Amino acid sequence: MKVEPGANRRKRRLSIAAIGLTALGACTLGACTHGGQTASWTPIARPSPDDLVPMGIAYICEGRKEVAVVYAKNRASVTFDGKTWRMEYQPIDGGFRYVDTTNEWTGRDDLAALRENGTHRPLAFNCRPTRRTT
Repeated sequence: MKVEPGANRRKRRLSIAAIGLTALGACTLGACTHGGQTASWTPIARPSPDDLVPMGIAYICEGRKEVAVVYAKNRASVTFDGKTWRMEYQPIDGGFRYVDTTNEWTGRDDLAALRENGTHRPLAFNCRPTRRTT
């Protein structure tokens, strides 16, 4: 039986890739452990628009950009790239929308985007809540 040069190396790479994909799948299903504890993703709920108590949430967006938002009483103070906008809540079906004259912060609890108002050019997109800030 003739064995191709490098065949064992290819099999080893495939085995390593299969093990990696299996581990990734287990982590996605919440079975990863860090230091003996199971790690799982817990969504951070945005407060009700009419809630009087300010609540801050930090979001990580595409390209590792960070957006910090403080929600309180039908308003959101949205900070991105050293600038802060104070936006007013506008009800929409299935999500949220805060706007001012130049930008909008819109999405649903687990995914959001900061865009220019009118052109809808994204400033930060695929933003996911990562932690509470206040």
